[in-house]
Formats: sequence, structure tokens, C-alpha cells
Amino acid sequence: MRTIYLAGPEVFCPAASELGARKKALCEGYGFRGLFPLDGELQQTSSARELGFAISAANEQLIRHADLVIANLTPFRGASADVGTVYELGLARGLGKVIHGYSNDPASFAERTFALFGQGEYGGSELHDRDGLSIEQFDLHDNLMIEGGIALSGGIFLTHQAAEAEKYSDLTAFEAILSALQKQSR
Repeated sequence: MRTIYLAGPEVFCPAASELGARKKALCEGYGFRGLFPLDGELQQTSSARELGFAISAANEQLIRHADLVIANLTPFRGASADVGTVYELGLARGLGKVIHGYSNDPASFAERTFALFGQGEYGGSELHDRDGLSIEQFDLHDNLMIEGGIALSGGIFLTHQAAEAEKYSDLTAFEAILSALQKQSR
């Protein structure tokens, strides 16, 4: 049974363990085994800093043991995906794994960035943020390295418009990726 590391900001949700269990159950239903970041085995620590490093090491170990990664790239605390999730995708890509991603916000990266940090009118030939720095305009959902890495690995990237209250818990796009992976496996 192929294993999937389930990256994403769900670990910060109030019902993180329940959401992880739902994702793992969906994986099982499609013939995969899900590895949720909270599944990692932690060493005993004496400080918050050491605990943070132990969590990082445990998650890296789960990624190394996974066959592939599916990441929730719904914007988190800004215009882009959760930075920890992006790190995990980069690690998996560097290890030669196929990486997949989805977002429950279908707006483009340029639209979201301009909405948060832009100035003036949206839609000009070149967009700039309030500091005068250019905003990526590649008709991509997130930074070109994120979607580019997914595409170059042979992965799938999907978006879905989720209700605001279900931004991190809607699993429609996640399940669509599982379905596509199951079909590829046949």
C-alpha cells in the first residue's frame, strides 16, 4: 500500500486530530495509507524550542518514509500557502518524490497578493505592491516555484471554492486528487 504524507495547515485547526483522521480514512478508502504530521513519534524534550525541533524531525522522517505528498496549499496567514507546508513540499521534491497540491481558494496568487498588499487599480500591465515591488503575474495559484515543482514532479494541482468557515476542512479537492491517483494506479 502506497503511503501519502498529508501536509498542510490543518495541524493548527482546533480539531486537528479529527481532521487528520478524516483525511487518513479517505486515503484508506482509495487504497492508500495516510501519514498525518501529528502521527510522528516525538522524543521527550525539556523546552518548547526542543519540542519544536523534535516535531520538525518527526515530520521529516514521515516525509522520507512516504511514497508521495499531498499538500493543502490553501492560503494561510497571508497571500500564500503555509510556509511549513511549502518547506515539506520542497523536501519531498528534493527527495525525488511526486508532490501534489490543492487549495480551497481558487483566486490567483496575483489577485490575493494585490488584495492584501497592492495599491491603486488591479489589472494593469504590471502590478506592484505598496512598497513598489512587482507582483508575480503568471496566472498561477501560488508562487511559481510551488506550482512549478508540482508540475515538474508529475503531480496534480487542483483548486476548489470552499465556504470560508470550511477553508481548511473542506476535503473536496483532496478527495479529487485521491481519486485521480487511484485511477493512475490501475
